[in-house]
Amino acid sequence: MDDRDETDEKDRHSQVMINKKMKIGTRGSRLALTQANWVADRLKERHPRMTVEIVPVRTTGDRMQSVSLSVIGGKGVFVKEIEEALLRGEVDIAVHSMKDMPCEIPEDLAIGAVPDREDPRDVFISGDGRQLDELKPGARIGTGSLRRGLQLRGLVPSVEVVPIRGNLDTRIRKIGREKLDGIVVAAAGLRRMGWEGRATQFISVKQMIPAVGQGALAVEVRRADDATGEIVSLMNDPATSLAVTAERAFLAMLGGGCQVPVAGHATIRDGVLHLDALVGSMDGSVVLRDEVEGPVGEHIQLGKSLARRILSRGGREILASVHACDG
Repeated sequence: MDDRDETDEKDRHSQVMINKKMKIGTRGSRLALTQANWVADRLKERHPRMTVEIVPVRTTGDRMQSVSLSVIGGKGVFVKEIEEALLRGEVDIAVHSMKDMPCEIPEDLAIGAVPDREDPRDVFISGDGRQLDELKPGARIGTGSLRRGLQLRGLVPSVEVVPIRGNLDTRIRKIGREKLDGIVVAAAGLRRMGWEGRATQFISVKQMIPAVGQGALAVEVRRADDATGEIVSLMNDPATSLAVTAERAFLAMLGGGCQVPVAGHATIRDGVLHLDALVGSMDGSVVLRDEVEGPVGEHIQLGKSLARRILSRGGREILASVHACDG
């Protein structure tokens, strides 16, 4: 087959894909469905004849909402079953929150696109309208994130961090149900749901470094499915993809799914990538924060080098202590 024949074959294959039903695998929460429908709308904007079906998949993380993420496995518990459906061909693509994605994904799958990032910050939703610096000593703040809990105690030392799980709307309802003074959640979720008016205070990324990948979506495809990969790739935002890849390189160097407070956030400006990151001990007694910047083309090396610096400053001991407890 010469180059022209191969090109014609790809065009015919792509045309078939555009005219077929595209099945999108996702979690079944209101936020996850909103995210999947956003991706569906982007596909239909470019390919008006394409029909799209949203296929909700119940994940381990959804089934075990009464158990801490650090206990049931952390990274991967919200994506594993969706990836299995993708591998079996039950869905054509999968839409995940990037912060839920393990550093290592099945070899037959690939991240086909990382769309433009939403607001990466965390937000405080107060029960009575008070901001963080107005809280009374002993105020009870809900979060299921080790990262948020650690940094929250740094911002408000007298706060009591109350572990909570559940979908975004469930966590908001828990403010009243569990007599909390407020909760801390991701700004991206509120904005995607159109609920940003519920936020009492947006917390800057300098005060509370976001989770790796926070605010970004991952559109996952089968590696061998070139036609779908080509269609999906049009949603990719290069700057977001580079920044998230740097963050994930940092996390991977730490061991990927480590069960300790970890944060990492990259930004790109004028061809320079800046990465700010943090690793803390479970009890909060040790907090290691560092940053690095360099040419955007060296984004992976920058993520790895920052991880090495934090590991050399005591990060290895923090991770070793967790592994010792696990053993």
